[in-house]
This record gives sequence, C-alpha cells and structure tokens, in this order.
Amino acid sequence: MIVIETYKGKSITEHRVEIVERKGTGHPDYMCDSIMDAISVALSKEYIKEAGTILHHNIDKGLLAAGRVEKIFGGGRVLQPMELTIGDRATFRVAGREIPVADIAMDAAKKWIKENLRFVDPEKHLKYRVVLAPGSEELTDIFFRRGRVRAANDTSAAVGYYPLSPTERVVLDLEKFLNSKRFKDKYPETGEDIKVMGLRSGSVLDLTVAMPLLANYIKSERDYFDGKQIIHKEMNRFLKKVEWFKKVEVHFNTLDEEGRGLGGIYLSLLGTSAEDADSGQVGRGNRVNGLISMNRPMGTEAAAGKNPVSHVGKIYNVLSHKIAKEIYEKIDGIKEVYVLLLSRIGTPIDTPQTATAQVLLERGRKINEIAKKAEEIFEREFSGISKFCMELSKGKYPVC
Repeated sequence: MIVIETYKGKSITEHRVEIVERKGTGHPDYMCDSIMDAISVALSKEYIKEAGTILHHNIDKGLLAAGRVEKIFGGGRVLQPMELTIGDRATFRVAGREIPVADIAMDAAKKWIKENLRFVDPEKHLKYRVVLAPGSEELTDIFFRRGRVRAANDTSAAVGYYPLSPTERVVLDLEKFLNSKRFKDKYPETGEDIKVMGLRSGSVLDLTVAMPLLANYIKSERDYFDGKQIIHKEMNRFLKKVEWFKKVEVHFNTLDEEGRGLGGIYLSLLGTSAEDADSGQVGRGNRVNGLISMNRPMGTEAAAGKNPVSHVGKIYNVLSHKIAKEIYEKIDGIKEVYVLLLSRIGTPIDTPQTATAQVLLERGRKINEIAKKAEEIFEREFSGISKFCMELSKGKYPVC
C-alpha cells in the first residue's frame, strides 16, 4: 500500500530549537557500527563466492569494552587492551564446506581499524571475542525459499527524510572536516574520537566539539592549551563560510581547566576514548544518514551489521532516506519529505505493508499535483530492490 499525504507539521527550520549530534570516526559507538557492518560486507562477499548468494547472517550485536592506558606528557603506554565482542548469527557451512566465519570477522575488524584509526594497532591494542552462532531454522530457511527477492525476516518500521537542515549539514560537515586526511595531516596531534553537538536557537547556532589531543605530541599543559587555541581558530575559520545563520559559535573541549595538569585536559594516547574512558555498542551511534537529530522522527533499529537481503531493519532504514531524497530532488515544489516503510515478516521485501510519503509542500502546491510522481518513485525503487540490496552488501551506502 502506497500512501502520499500532506505533512501537517512545521518545517524543521521553523522550529525555535533544533538539536543535532554527530559521533565521529573514533567514537566507540561509531567504531562498533562501522566494524560490524564491515564484517557483514566481508561475509556477504565470502557467501557469494562459496554459494553464489548471500546467506543468513546478522552481525548487529557488538560491544567494545574500554581498555586502560597510562598517559603522560609526551607519551604513555597501554596497560590493558580494548576488547571487541562480535555477535550475533551467521552461516558456518555451505554445501558441506566450512566457512571460516570467525577469521573473516576478525580480519574485517582489524582491516577497518588499520584504515581508520592512525594510532590503534589492531593486533596489540585490541582483543577479540567472537560469539557468532548459527541462526534459527525458520530464519535461515528464508534464504532457501524460492522467489525473486527474499522474504522479510522481521516486522519492522523505518523512517527517512530529506533534505538535511542547515544545522544538520553544519554538524555533519564539521566532523568530516576535523577527521579529514587534510586536517589530520596539518594537525596530526588531534584524535579521531570527535563528537559534535549542535544547538540552534532561532538563527543562532551553538556548537560543542569534543576532540582529544594526542599525548605523543603534547609535551606540557601549556603545549596543550596553545595547540587547542590554534585548532579552535581553525574551526572558526571553517565555520566562517557557513551561511543561513545570524551567528555561529563553537566551543571546544569545555571540560578543560588550566592548572590541573593531566586532570584538566582531554588527552588521548590512541585517539579514541575506548582506550580507557568509554565503551561502545552497536545501535547507540548515528542513524543511517550519519546524524542523531532530536527534532526528526527516528527508527529504533540498529542497521549496522544486519544482512542486506532480508533484514528490513537495515534495508528499509537506508531505503527510506534514499526514497525521500529521490522524491525531493525529482519533484518540484517540495520543502521536506518524510518516508515511512513498514514490513511484515514473511512478506517479500519488495512488498511493504505500507510505504508512506508525508510531504511538506511549497506555498500554492497541492498534494494531488505530486502524488502520482511520488508513487512512481516508490514503485521504481521497490522494483529495483534486488540491485539496491547488492549495493548494500558491498558497503555502497554508509549506515552510520
């Protein structure tokens, strides 16, 4: 059932207050989401190689337990490594052949860490605990049933929206800037564990950024605060190009207090708070569009690591945002669009129980003028869902 209706609320930019959060590359929650999804991509590739198709797996239960380090000005040492627990279900045998699931999972995790965290050694600084097990017979059987597409393995709802608000764009862009190769080459003393919180009140945007400086580069408390001031100015330069807002302020590492030595500064040995301060868990990080937007509707599914061909908790979460973007970009006269998708377990994934677009129109436009085109976009997206799922399986669409 496809429903196209008028969105009754205000545009996000008309809200007096808007709150948006972004957890960056080295945040423990982001690490869990990204690593588990990387494992799903690696397993999907192996299943296609061995069986010609993607088999049952859901790697969406993961926990990163913080380790312990000793930090001093100019360096430090790891006292206890972080521990990554990898769960939940996977297929271990194909046509009588064993699939080295645990090895694939650990190799994918180590590869992600090596490519994304400059100072974390995946062999020395982490321990790995793989608790994957075979799935239930009924859910596994979905992958052997006939049909052009898989049946949904859950009754699940998802919601997506487009476009991003100016606040959402700034929060997302600032974290990506601070974690960009160009920035890290210029300021190698900055860690990857970045969190950006944006508060818009009217036309004033207030940003709070947490980002550690690395102990190996910081020789004293004075060195820390001098470096922090330079980096703060760099953020302000980046934000000068931001339009739409009357005023933009950025606050950086606000827990700091001069005169307290190591206790008054945000110092890191490895670039992530998972080294000694904060654990991570799948599903606690960004939504699939990379943001945690408090004013927007948000689904409750953890998309990262779920299989890309039957688990609608992943498929519909990403697809709802993709469809919302298509409707907004292909149809004139739309200010915002929200897409709601609902599956029913056992029903083919290309036949949702409902696919709804709630559309906020420009003044003078009417819903019946755009309804047919919006329906056609839904139909086109669902008719091509097999291709979309294969793209998901290759990691084409980020999930955090």
